[in-house]
Amino acid sequence: MRIMIDSVVEFLQGNFWALTALKLVAILTLIPVSGLAIGFAELKLSAKMQNRVGPYFAGGRWGWAQLLADGIKFIQKEDIIPADADRPVFRWAPALVMVSAVGLFVVIPFWDGGAVADLSIGIFYVLAISSISTIGILMAGWSSANKYSLMGGLRAAGQLIAYELPMVLAVIGVVIMAGTMSLSGIVKAQADFSLFGWSGFGDQPIANFISPFFILQFVGFLIFFISALAELSRIPFDMPIAESELVTGYLTEYSGFRFLFFFLAEFSNMFTMSAIAATLFLGGYLGPFVDVAPWLGPLYLVTKIGVLCFLMIWFRWTFPRFREDQLQSVAWKVLVPLGLANIVVTAIFKVVM
Repeated sequence: MRIMIDSVVEFLQGNFWALTALKLVAILTLIPVSGLAIGFAELKLSAKMQNRVGPYFAGGRWGWAQLLADGIKFIQKEDIIPADADRPVFRWAPALVMVSAVGLFVVIPFWDGGAVADLSIGIFYVLAISSISTIGILMAGWSSANKYSLMGGLRAAGQLIAYELPMVLAVIGVVIMAGTMSLSGIVKAQADFSLFGWSGFGDQPIANFISPFFILQFVGFLIFFISALAELSRIPFDMPIAESELVTGYLTEYSGFRFLFFFLAEFSNMFTMSAIAATLFLGGYLGPFVDVAPWLGPLYLVTKIGVLCFLMIWFRWTFPRFREDQLQSVAWKVLVPLGLANIVVTAIFKVVM
């Protein structure tokens, strides 16, 4: 068995197209799986928080097949396009949002050397690709020939642009400390980090589970996490949808599998944004004894992702929706000044250390 595995690995390493095809299949498998898992967690946790049973018909007692049933239902529904809609733009908007979700999976290191593409400018790539979804949402709102959709799209564009800046500022602090923009390099920098000559963070096996960047960049972590919620348009930042005001915002005229694409992209982006936050601030795949058992790395990363996704779901069913002016005030009057202050303090400590 070992010889067979080594032969397969050697073949893949020597065959670019076979390796690329394998990575593509892995990504296309991981996207629906992560979306279904987070969607199911959303249903069950929201039911628990509201003292309800939640789904329990599809898939037996736990209702594990509910989202599969919903997906099959959406695929069977008629694909309705408004008569006055810009048909090509309307059709391609969901695909563009999904492209953003797919692109973010590429640079996430699930173990040492486990990224599909370990880019030297990985953080720059993440910030650039995550912005594509803004274009897709704006396309969906504008092309629907519906005033509610247009208002939802414009709200989404204004919100995502406002919270993109704090996210960038939060990431800069991590880049300064790690000295690299590669996500794999940032994880390794957390393992080898030393503070004023003390390197206990990387020497103790248990210490790798509590990342030094989470401790020293706690302000940056909070800014990044809040900005990620706004990027995902999750409550309390769901003003682009705001069903009490805009029906369902930019989603109003969508039906069938195109409507499904938007929601699958949302859940997949929850996974990817949590994975990026875990990589930047929580040590990624690092954890106790990962140096002697590398297979623990993906388990540690998935565990950290699960905790962050739980927080996103928890916040959704706990906090009320912001007003539009409050939403913009939080970004420009609170998060941006905090992000700039965090960069200054981080730069000073980087020089001192």
